This record gives sequence, structure tokens and C-alpha cells, in this order.
Amino acid sequence: MTSATRDLGGGRGPRDTGPFLITATVAVVAVAGFALAAARGWLGPDVGRGSGFCEAARAGWIHQPANTFSNLAFVAAGLAIAWHAGSAPARTLLTRTRPLVVGLGILVVLLGPGSAAMHATQSEVGGHLDMTSMYLVSSFALAYAATRLVRGGTWAFVRVFLAALLVQEIVELRGGPLPVLMHTGNLGFALTLLTAIGFEIVLDRRGDGVDRRWAAASLGSLLLAFGIWNLAKDGTPWCHPHSLLQGHAAWHILCAVAAYALYRAYAVAPTRAPAPTAR
Repeated sequence: MTSATRDLGGGRGPRDTGPFLITATVAVVAVAGFALAAARGWLGPDVGRGSGFCEAARAGWIHQPANTFSNLAFVAAGLAIAWHAGSAPARTLLTRTRPLVVGLGILVVLLGPGSAAMHATQSEVGGHLDMTSMYLVSSFALAYAATRLVRGGTWAFVRVFLAALLVQEIVELRGGPLPVLMHTGNLGFALTLLTAIGFEIVLDRRGDGVDRRWAAASLGSLLLAFGIWNLAKDGTPWCHPHSLLQGHAAWHILCAVAAYALYRAYAVAPTRAPAPTAR
């Protein structure tokens, strides 16, 4: 086994605990770092970032408890990705390339403390951490699709990933408010994911797509989450500011489900119907 790739053959081999241990270590450090930064006020003053997502701010260092603690779903999803990756057959680019599969698990984990930083503190820095954690995952999705589309290697993935991340950051920093999506940063995130989906459709038609069942589960979870996201804002019928049952918390949980299902779509070799035999 090399540091970059591993071949488990056609079936499951002995579990490789490396991906899980690495991802778990990052999870512990990231969650502890978030808690310490939020408790000590290192993320800056409350400027109302994330206050439009219904939940009323409480006293103390966790302003929005439901919208904060629901982000543990991302940590759980990232750890589940790393655990499954430890015994996944090396049938796809993702499962053959250890840095990619470990990286995906870590990026999903980071969605948790990144989003929690905004909802716990409502600070400007917390808001940027929230958006950047989203951009990391959407950039991965786009880079993974683009790399397969051009049959590129590691450097192709890195270039597309960094370019997508930079563009989304610029769109957020130089943009402004929007109807429905609330901000241009969310628009950049959505367009990046839509581009990745478009590439995956092309790949599927070429015979190099991902597992359709898991892809449908991921997309379905994300669309349901987006619907709830829109219904869980200030002033909507679903908004009950002082309840611990928050629609935006459901958005976090469903997005975590979507992220895990996306990994499974990447990790499972797509099933193709056998070609008809000549008579």
C-alpha cells in the first residue's frame, strides 16, 4: 500500500483505520478550537450574522443552540465517510486515491464547526467560516467531476479546486444581498454545485458517472433541505424563534445526509446494464 493509493481488489479487504484516525483527529481539534474560540470571544462581536434564520439569540456564548449543535451532524457524516472508506473497494478514483477520500471526510467534518461558528457567535468572522466551509465542499464536488471529465490527475484536481474556492470567496466578498438566496455568496455556492451536477450528467452519459441511487439520495436530501431553509427564515409561518425545534437545524442535518450520500455515490462503482450479446 502506498501513501496515495491502495488496491483492495474486487471485494472488501482488511479495514484501513488510517482515514478514520486522521479524520477523527481533525474533528477533535476543529470542534475544540471552535468551542474555545467561541467561549473566549476570539471570533469577534455579535453583528447579527445568521440572525435571519429564525432562532432567537440566547445569553451566553452559544447564541443559537439548536442551529449550533445540529452541526454535529456534519461531524458525524465526515466520520462515517472516513469509517466506510477504510474498507471500501478501490473501484473508483475516490477510493483508489487516499488523499482524496480522506480529504472529503475532513471537509465534511469542517462544515460542522464552520457553520457552528456563525450560529454560536453571530460574528463576522463566524459568518465567513460558515461560508468557506461550504465552498470547500462545493469546490471538491466540482473538482472531482472536472478531473474525471478531462481524465486528469492530482494536479488537475488541485487547480480546479483552488480556482473554484477562490471564485466563490470573491463572489461573496464583492457581492451583496439577493432575494431568496439572501446573498451572492450563496449564489456562488449554488452555481458551483449546479456546474458539478452538469459535469456529472455528461460523465454519466459517457459511462463514467457515479452511482445513480446514491446520487439521487444526495440530490433529494439537498433539495428538501433547501426547501426547509427557505421556510425557516424570519417572518415565515415555520419560524418560532424561542423553540429548540428549528427548521434551519433540520437543514443542517439533511445537508449532512446529502454529503454522506454524495460520498457513497462517488465510492460505489456505477452498475451498468450488460451489452446485448450477438445472436
